[in-house]
This record gives sequence, structure tokens and C-alpha cells, in this order.
Amino acid sequence: MATPDPRDARIAELERLLSAALARIEQQEVRIAQQEARIAELEARLRSTSRNSSKPPSSDPPGTPPRKPEPTGRRPGGQPGHKGRKRELMPPDKVTQVVAVPAPERCTGCTGPLLRLESTPPARIHQVVELPRIVPEVRQYELHAGWCADCNAWRCAPLPVGVPEGNFGPRLTGFIALCTGRFRLSKRRVQELLEDVLGVELALGSVSNLEQAVSNALAAPEDEARAYVQTQPAVHQDETGWWQKHARAWLWVASTATVAVFLIVKSRGKAVAQTMLGQDFRGTLISDRWCAYNWVHALKRQICWAHLVREFEGFIERGGEAKRLGELLLAEAFVLFEWWHLARDGLLKRATFQRKMRPLMREVERLLTEAAEVCPKPVAGTAREILKLKDALWTFVYTEGVEPTNNLAERDLRHAVIWRKTSFGTQSEDGSRFVERILTAVMSLRKQERNMLDSLTASLEAHLHGTPAPSLLPGT
Repeated sequence: MATPDPRDARIAELERLLSAALARIEQQEVRIAQQEARIAELEARLRSTSRNSSKPPSSDPPGTPPRKPEPTGRRPGGQPGHKGRKRELMPPDKVTQVVAVPAPERCTGCTGPLLRLESTPPARIHQVVELPRIVPEVRQYELHAGWCADCNAWRCAPLPVGVPEGNFGPRLTGFIALCTGRFRLSKRRVQELLEDVLGVELALGSVSNLEQAVSNALAAPEDEARAYVQTQPAVHQDETGWWQKHARAWLWVASTATVAVFLIVKSRGKAVAQTMLGQDFRGTLISDRWCAYNWVHALKRQICWAHLVREFEGFIERGGEAKRLGELLLAEAFVLFEWWHLARDGLLKRATFQRKMRPLMREVERLLTEAAEVCPKPVAGTAREILKLKDALWTFVYTEGVEPTNNLAERDLRHAVIWRKTSFGTQSEDGSRFVERILTAVMSLRKQERNMLDSLTASLEAHLHGTPAPSLLPGT
């Protein structure tokens, strides 16, 4: 019997070790690929800002560089041919004092005597607007009493109808509400402003009490405004984070061209969106792609193209096929906006606009389909998500009054976002109701170019008299 060659055993051992090493290498290659994909995903998240994703600008971390403006080729300042603007003179009924300045006796050029004509109009009118020293009006009510022999008690006269139980009248109360709710002053700054500028002393806690008086006066007008928005043919809706008593909440807005209504709740879900718009909403909703709005049929919805532009910019930053497709999609979006602006301004007929848009619509959907098939997972997922709502991409093309962006709602929220950052939200349900109502009032009044202080004063006076408050609706 032949003796086994020891070299065969050695070869078998080496083959076993080689197979094990190759298996480990294969496992490590898979793991490295997974880690590289994870690193790429995390790096993409770090690069994700409001400029290349659907994230709001308020979520950008400190140090995020601002968007660089595109060069226009023009120098700063007024452009050639631009009609300059200057301050217009106040009308005579607004002038409180006229000071006549006589002509000089001698010429300022040669010092010769000047011929001065009487009863001639002035050569120049110069107006100076000054703020007079503000002295608060204090009205004292002396309530007399009579003796009731039957009850053996003094009976004091009640305050006249329309006189508040507190120490501050409707106009001052409305002014304080504007200081906090519109001009974003803290309660302590309001206290300082009243004392230094108006000469009114106010306890810090009184600011919150007066805010609640305004909130109560605006309750009915806010309900009316909410019902009005629910009946409009096109409504913009958005939401942003809020804090209520150190707990996470959300500030919602539903906006039209003339009215905006706000709501603070501890939810970002579908039920809140339905509450804002009403279960039987029949108009068109303009929004972002947040899932809470999916209860509205895509054919009655327009998703925001400004968000899509940022998504396409995010595609470009991924590189590779995503970059190529992102650049093509971005080019189509720029053409879309150019044609939309022409149609909106009446420079392009609606029928012509629709005809020009049809090939663009097909091309955008084709590019998104390709992105969903060939791009990396994050880009492909975003493309598939957009395609699920493809019917909501083009509502603005066929429905007049519908815009391709949700900029209206985002603009209406911007003031509240800044207020949240300086106030850290609200500390109670009552505080949240005040924020909702004062935002609804001031944003709606500004849209309609109505005086905010006069309107708030009228609402407070109506509340004191027990009469209906002035409406926040247009044309009232």
C-alpha cells in the first residue's frame, strides 16, 4: 500500500484556508459596501438644507451659508430709466401747523435787493413730521351709592355699559396686543415701552390678562374667518413646529389671498388638516407632500413646485445619474415657471399655456420614472414618492386661481416662526388661543390693507358692549 504524500495534505489545508479567506473577503466587501452606502446617506443628510430638500429654512443649522444670488449684470441702486420715488406731501387736512417763512431781503448770489411779491404761493413747501409728547387720557368714573333701608346696605352704581372692569381701555389694550402679537415684543419690553413712550405704568402680569381680553374679543371673528376659508376655491395650507408648555406642538395655517386662519395643536396628523379645511372641502388644496394632506384627492390638490425645485437640486448634489437627471428636471422646472409667470400676468393665453405645458409634463414624468429606476435608493425613493402624486403636479395648469407653489402659506407662517424663536412658544392653552386669534386677525387685516389697531379697538369695544364684533372677512 502506497504511503500518502504529505504534500497532498498540505495542499488540502492550504485550499481550505484559501476558501475561508476568500469567504471573509467577500463578507468584508459586502460590509464595506453597506458602510459606504451608510456614510454616503449620512453625508447627504448633513448636506441637506432648505436649498436642496423640502426642509423649511427654519430647520437649517447655524452656519448654513445663505443662497448666493444669481448675477444680474446690473449695478446696485436705481437702474437707468427707473422712475424715482420720493416722499409725498401730506394733504392740507393732515397739517397741524403752517409756518410762513418770508423771502430773504437780499439775493444769496450777488447780495442785491430782492423784489418780494405779496400773496404769491410759496416757492417750496417743506414738511416735518414730529411725534408730540404722548399724554395718556385718564377717564375717572365716580360711582355713587345709595342706602337701602329694607336691605340695610349701601348699593353702588354699576359701571356704564362699555366701560371695562380693568384699568385699560380698548385702544390701549389693542395696542398692547399688537406689540406682542404683531411686533413680537416680549412682555417685559411692552412694559418698558408703555412706561417710557406712553407714560403708562403696567404690571408684567397685566400683559397676559390684556392678551386674553383681546383673545376673547376675537373668538367669533376667528370662527367666521375659518368658515370662510373652508368655502374658498383655492386654499394654501402648511404647518410648522411650536412649543406649548415645553411640549411639542404644531402651528397650522390655512391661507387665501385675503384671509389666513391659524391653529395650534399637539398633532401634525390628517385630522387637524381636515379640521382646518372642513370634512366637505370642495376647493383645491395647495400644499407640500406631507402625508396629512393625502385625504384630498390628487386631482383637487397642487403640490408645491418650490419644494420640488429644492429636491431636484438635492438630486444634483448626489452626483452620477442622479446629477444628470436632476439637472434635466431643474431645467424643465425653470421653463415651467417662466411660462406660468407669463400666463399669470396675462402675457400668455391660458389655452396656449396649456398646449405648451403638455410636452413638458410628459418629459418631467418620464425623467422621474427614470430616476426611480436607475438612481440610488434615496433619490429613487423621492422620485417614486413624487410620481405617486403626479396628478397633483399639474392642477395649476388646468385650474385658474391655483398657483404652482405654496409660497402664500409659507409667507404667512414666517412671522410666527420668528415669534416662536424669540418667545419659545406659549405656556398654556389660553396663550395658544391668543396666538391663533391675533395671528388670524393681523395677517387677514394686512392682506386687506385695513388698519390693525382700529380693527382691534372696534372688536374690543363691541365685546364690551355685547354686540357682534367687526368681521375679518374682505369687503366688511
